[in-house]
Amino acid sequence: MSALLSPSWRSFVVLLGCLQQVLSIRVGICQSGHNSSHTVGCLCASDILSCTGLGLDHVPVDIPGSAVTLDLSHNRLIHLKGGSFGGLFRLQTLRLAHNQLTTIQPGTFGNSSGGLLRHLDLSSNKLRVLEQHYFQEIPGLEELLLFNNRMVQVESGALAVLGGLRRVYLSHNRLADFPFFSVQDHSHPQLAMLDLSSNHLRKLPLEYLSNLPSRLQQGLYLHNNMLVCDCATFRMFRVWEERGFASVTDFRQDHTCRVYGMQQGTVRFFQHGGFFHQCNLTAMTAPLREQQSSVAVSAGGALLLHCATTLTGRHVTFFWVSPNQEYVAPPGNNGSLKMFANGSLEITAARVEDSGIYWCMALDQAHQRNQTQEVNVTVVPHDAIETHDSFNTGFTTLLGCVVSLLLVLMYLYLTPCRCPHCNKATPPATSGTANEAGVESGQSSILSPTPPATTEGPGRKVSTNKHVVFLEPIREQQNGRLGVGHVGPGLLLEPEQQPKQDVFLDTPLVLP
Repeated sequence: MSALLSPSWRSFVVLLGCLQQVLSIRVGICQSGHNSSHTVGCLCASDILSCTGLGLDHVPVDIPGSAVTLDLSHNRLIHLKGGSFGGLFRLQTLRLAHNQLTTIQPGTFGNSSGGLLRHLDLSSNKLRVLEQHYFQEIPGLEELLLFNNRMVQVESGALAVLGGLRRVYLSHNRLADFPFFSVQDHSHPQLAMLDLSSNHLRKLPLEYLSNLPSRLQQGLYLHNNMLVCDCATFRMFRVWEERGFASVTDFRQDHTCRVYGMQQGTVRFFQHGGFFHQCNLTAMTAPLREQQSSVAVSAGGALLLHCATTLTGRHVTFFWVSPNQEYVAPPGNNGSLKMFANGSLEITAARVEDSGIYWCMALDQAHQRNQTQEVNVTVVPHDAIETHDSFNTGFTTLLGCVVSLLLVLMYLYLTPCRCPHCNKATPPATSGTANEAGVESGQSSILSPTPPATTEGPGRKVSTNKHVVFLEPIREQQNGRLGVGHVGPGLLLEPEQQPKQDVFLDTPLVLP
């Protein structure tokens, strides 16, 4: 039979067989060992198992142990029982979105990969309480998606075991409060994004928010809530806006607060900042306390030093030690040092002898923890400031004039020498001297302010110093903005522009 086939037909048959093998490998019907009905209909691709949209009401029991990514989204799962994912020792990504989950029993993730699981998607379900036992068996989790549930409470220890968390999405729930004290720097050193937008938050615990690390303050999304308007809250968001935090600048239109006694009830406080014109924003203590390690103040001026710490609670006490080894506690000493209960130290009238290292300690007696901080204070005398300022002003003005004059003289007189006895320029090269013409064109391209024209010909392309990158397919809508789309076969970028590669998005998710 093969002898009767022409070479072209034989090639076609071989190609068809290879294509069939490739399709059977890349998209196959998942069956574990024997003909089991539990995973029939699931699609296998290498170590990825997808069982989406199959109407499953329980987790299949014969999932291959080699699965690294398991997708059970868009099914009818209501409960997750203990040991549902046992034997999946390589599992790193688990997607359970768009189900009807109401309960996660203890031990659900037991005997699974545990520390290897990095991404868990429980979004678009019916969970009401984030209980403490949910994530005990998966301490290595880095990204947790819980948006679009019916959550009204997050237990204080629910996220305690997840010390490696980087991103948590809790938007579009019904949370009236959140245990901010459970996600401090000492417990979650890598947490950089917490999305609590579109909830029912009313009063923010500014004491705990002020002690969050700066990276988490930048990634704390609180828009579209039911916050009560007050000066302290307005001051906090205003400071975040001044520092350019994306959580505020990207959602200025969505930051609102509720005003009692007003007919409309809500105010977009970034658009109507005049509502807070009676707030003494300059005199009030900023809710975000950050302290530089070295500060300077003029003699006779006042200086406020903050004892920045992550320790919080009523059991935390503060004290300072001045450069002359003086112990300072509230309310301060009888001299120029005044101390407040929140740990801040004020130098009311700075003197030259007040310069030196100020040492602060925060002590949590309940948990037997303490933190220290050093601040180098320099008090500059008035005469030194005046002399220094006048010298700087006069000297910089004079120096600017001299430099400008030198540049003009160099431009006018330091041109290439034109010798009277030099040989005259050679006539332009003919078409036969190709090499010489190439040299001259190279020189002219160096001296010319504009790049030389480049002619195109067969097999030749114009060099534009641009990069061609292939973009990813269009992602789902997040934060009300579309992800990067695929524009044709490629996108021609401007010079020196680098392609972006996103592994995880550090912005909150919004429902489709």
